[in-house]
Amino acid sequence: MSLRAEEIVYPTEAGLYCAPGDFYIDPLRPVDRALVTHGHSDHARPGHGAVMATRQTLDIMAIRYGEDFTASRQIAEGPTRIGHVTVSFHPAGHVLGSSQILITPDSGPRILISGDYCRTPNPCCQPWEPVACDVFITEATFGLPVFRHPDPMVEAGRLIASMAEFPDRPHLVGAYALGKAQRVIALARAAGHHSPIAIHGALKRLCDYHVEQGIDLGPLVPATDAGAAQLVLAPPPAFASPWVQRFRDPVLSYASGWMTVRARARQRGVELPLVISDHVDWPQLTQTILDLTPEEVWITHGTEDGLMRWCEIEGIPARPLRLIGYEDEPE
Repeated sequence: MSLRAEEIVYPTEAGLYCAPGDFYIDPLRPVDRALVTHGHSDHARPGHGAVMATRQTLDIMAIRYGEDFTASRQIAEGPTRIGHVTVSFHPAGHVLGSSQILITPDSGPRILISGDYCRTPNPCCQPWEPVACDVFITEATFGLPVFRHPDPMVEAGRLIASMAEFPDRPHLVGAYALGKAQRVIALARAAGHHSPIAIHGALKRLCDYHVEQGIDLGPLVPATDAGAAQLVLAPPPAFASPWVQRFRDPVLSYASGWMTVRARARQRGVELPLVISDHVDWPQLTQTILDLTPEEVWITHGTEDGLMRWCEIEGIPARPLRLIGYEDEPE
């Protein structure tokens, strides 16, 4: 007997659960078996009995949580049978090791769980891969028409231009430790900045891992000396700590898709907002649905109402899952 999509995957207090496979996807609390889309802390949590993910995501979890973050690890390599479903992992273009997860039941609709994803080319990870599905479970972090992200190289050019205009002022860029920091560094290199870049200590281990994976970040130095480099990267919380006081008259910058909203930049005291996101913007989000042609769209987290309305106009059945516990864009 063919199962309905709602019988295959559904939300629980612990997160999204696949009943015929008896596993959770990006669970919010410790479970017996977890499939993890990527290494951001709102999706990858320690304490599960077993974790299946890409090798890079497993490595990142070990870096962040210690080698004993789970009792058992399984590297996602090709289609894998779990219970009464087959699962496969496909690049999501979000951060290093990020994946979409396709669930194919013995009988019933194919369900694709996007995790967080981005279709803009990113030198730090594999590009997003289109995957045929019947039900598309998508994020909607930037699920409103106002969110139309510029070319990241244009934003990198603005950063380089500001550094040239204010050569005596250090430029401090707030960037999330996994993915965003490395991408900003790679973009700065591509825009012609070849001098050493200073990084906060909280970024070092993940930057080192990206280099080990073959991603060229150029010369990096510790941000312990205020004069070590003109370009300095740090996780956003560092800007609210005494650490930032060592820099004289800095240009404060922040790399995020939310910098489209100028009020957010002003609230943070950001002088140079950089609209650089590792998520799909509105045009990419809607185009992805048109490209995949799913029979249904389910929305995990983000701004559901705008996307629900768009799907209604397009004649595509859609519903919100309203999963709690996933950040709109990790900071």
